[in-house]
Amino acid sequence: MAANRGVAYIKPGEVSVQNIDFPKLSLGKRKCNHGVILKIISTNICGSDQHMVRGRTTAPPGLILGHEITGQVIEVGRDVEFIKEGDVVSVPFNVACGRCRNCKEGRTGICLNVNPARPGAAYGYVDMGGWVGGQAEYVLVPYADFNLLKFPDPDEAMAKIKDLTLLSDIFPTGYHGAVTAGVGPGSIVYVAGAGPVGLACAASCHLLGAAVVIVGDMIPQRLKQAKSFGCETIDLTKDATLAQQIEQIVGVPEVDCSVDCVGFEARGHGHDAKTERPATVLNSIMEVTRAGGALGIPGLYVTGDPGGVDNNAKIGMLGIRIGLGWAKSHTFATGQCPVLRYNRQLMQCILHDKIKIAKAVNVTTITLDEAPKGYKDFDKGAAKKFVIDPHGMIAA
Repeated sequence: MAANRGVAYIKPGEVSVQNIDFPKLSLGKRKCNHGVILKIISTNICGSDQHMVRGRTTAPPGLILGHEITGQVIEVGRDVEFIKEGDVVSVPFNVACGRCRNCKEGRTGICLNVNPARPGAAYGYVDMGGWVGGQAEYVLVPYADFNLLKFPDPDEAMAKIKDLTLLSDIFPTGYHGAVTAGVGPGSIVYVAGAGPVGLACAASCHLLGAAVVIVGDMIPQRLKQAKSFGCETIDLTKDATLAQQIEQIVGVPEVDCSVDCVGFEARGHGHDAKTERPATVLNSIMEVTRAGGALGIPGLYVTGDPGGVDNNAKIGMLGIRIGLGWAKSHTFATGQCPVLRYNRQLMQCILHDKIKIAKAVNVTTITLDEAPKGYKDFDKGAAKKFVIDPHGMIAA
């Protein structure tokens, strides 16, 4: 049996690289003839992973992490027709069957057949179907013909792998946040959060033609990173309100649309910046978004949070000013990004040099053994997107 190693969640604040089973073309007792085995080229640490590692979800010890996967096909199931051994592919973080009503409507983030507990599944994530994660050396991908995005030329893909690795999640997710917020030519946009998804969203806003992209955060290094590719920035630790700071930039205290790239671990603003206030971002973007505007909410909100600030927060019940959003006729868009809706077009933008997404999010490659340190650095607010290179293929 070939060897395999993966990054396991051990307990809050601790992950470990462990020996794990080599993947097989099987799902329990039945064959997975529609699947493939990948040798992983790159697999990224995500802010969503960090929520689990902080102990802010009900993730079980021993869970193999990782839902951002790019790899090379080394074994193909009997029923796979169009993906071949040797193909270099991007794996959407959504596990989707391609057969159910939601998949056929393009809503692959809420596939009905891949998670017994609820609609929607993902690799290596709590309550998302039990699929083994991809922060490893090898991984099984089911429904390969439907799920996988094959890169046209393997050599070209490897030359741009630091950009293409972001197609598995954060580039489509940030783009989805911008699209659902209604960003278009001439838009003035506020993006809450300058982590990797927020930075990918900000870059996507530029790609969509926004006139002004304003990014808010509390970490100076992340704000500096946003400014490096043309964003205006807001330091949310200042006592001036978000609306006041927006007015200083664009002359009025509102924007056309907003995107929440923070999620349920949000903190207060100004003098409350060190205190967790899980509804802060949602309420603040309703305040500053113009009447008739839209709010994209790709930031993660969970139904189970053991570390929630109160009993309501522990079940995802937050003090949202829905009356304000109603009064302003806001449109809200939430949930997992359906990666397949966007990844092919965004791949073309990368291949044809329309965007430098790896530079925007500051991709930094590490080895598999460096993953535990990567998690710790990311938790401290590093302005980097950590990409794990398990076989040294990126370095080579």
